[in-house]
Amino acid sequence: MYYQPTSVEEIREVLALARQQNKRVKVVGGGHSPSDIACTDGFMIQMGKMNRILQVDKEKKQVTVEAGILLSDLHLELDKLGLAMSNLGAVSEVTLAGVIGSGTHNTGIEHGILATQVVALTLMTANGTIVECSETNNVELFQAARVHLGCLGVILTVTLQCVPQFLLQEISFPSTLKEVLDNLDSHLKKSEYFRFFWFPHTDNVSVFYQDHTNKPLSSSANWFWDYAIGFYLLEFLLWISTFLPCIVGWINHFFFWLLFSGKKENCNLSHKIFTFECRFKQHVQDWAIPREKTKEALLELKAMLEANPKVVAHFPVEVRFTQADDILLSPCYQRDSCYMNIIMYRPYGKDVPRLDYWLAYETIMKKVGGRPHWAKAHNCTRKDFEKMYPAFPKFCAIREKLDPTGMFLNAYLEKVFY
Repeated sequence: MYYQPTSVEEIREVLALARQQNKRVKVVGGGHSPSDIACTDGFMIQMGKMNRILQVDKEKKQVTVEAGILLSDLHLELDKLGLAMSNLGAVSEVTLAGVIGSGTHNTGIEHGILATQVVALTLMTANGTIVECSETNNVELFQAARVHLGCLGVILTVTLQCVPQFLLQEISFPSTLKEVLDNLDSHLKKSEYFRFFWFPHTDNVSVFYQDHTNKPLSSSANWFWDYAIGFYLLEFLLWISTFLPCIVGWINHFFFWLLFSGKKENCNLSHKIFTFECRFKQHVQDWAIPREKTKEALLELKAMLEANPKVVAHFPVEVRFTQADDILLSPCYQRDSCYMNIIMYRPYGKDVPRLDYWLAYETIMKKVGGRPHWAKAHNCTRKDFEKMYPAFPKFCAIREKLDPTGMFLNAYLEKVFY
């Protein structure tokens, strides 16, 4: 059964019916997650009709919203208020509760994952009780609920700590993997939001600096290069490569030269720089590793590809950096982290063999102490998570107290908790 409640009372009625019929319940957000974290054969709740701004504290710059609001709509509302979120992921057609619950992140060594911008939230537990938590109220629950995995209850409202609206300037320029890794600390200090793309089967890197600015708006966007070449031609060549995998390395070289070998500048409102259009169907993995392991892990991934020429990897490997936090199941729990995202596109919907690449990558990530992104593909089980997360038993105890019958579990979460 599929429900789109418009009020707290309607959610309570759905949960009562689920208890009566012994059904499980999952809340789904924007449906962007490539994992099956929100799948269910029971009751599904889609919170899209609970998307209002509830309260604005202009002095504290805090905004309380219903949990089903899409980030794309929230940006517009914050624009009207002269406010912004201090950091954002790449996609905005996702709900706020889903973004925080799955541990979504961006980049910046002075910034945490998006859930660190949450200062309070309310949720409804399996028995219909509404619980509030914040930095000062129900603190242990707050530590768990900011990355909730959809298994603690139905998130109803979220209060965000915002910042004054700001402009960002993005500068991108070419470099090499050796240069970036040898001077990583320097790059991290030079730009507030630093990230880079590595092009597998090459030494090529595209560096991105994003920083506050007062410069006038500008854009390097170009339909011919962004779409005709960067999407339509690339998708066609990737489809050809499903018959001739040996050309993937050439494609990576060619598209770096075509699209990333020069310097580009863009300047716009922060949310328009942070986010971008996700055009391709794709498979992705994204793990957070200790920041000091960045060079070791990337060089090992590069060496693996060089030693196994039949294993092909699409571009880019996207590398981002995030500050440590105290959220129990955050991949950045108690450590500054590097996120290393790999991708394999599905040209015209066609799956490309990726198992060897996937397994080699996961092996390297585990070796250097990695933790997988909750919303993306991984093969980890409870035994893995017990080793990865010092606070895993604490989260499990909170979950079992709030949901003793497992109403909010599904097949994905059973692998996590059992």
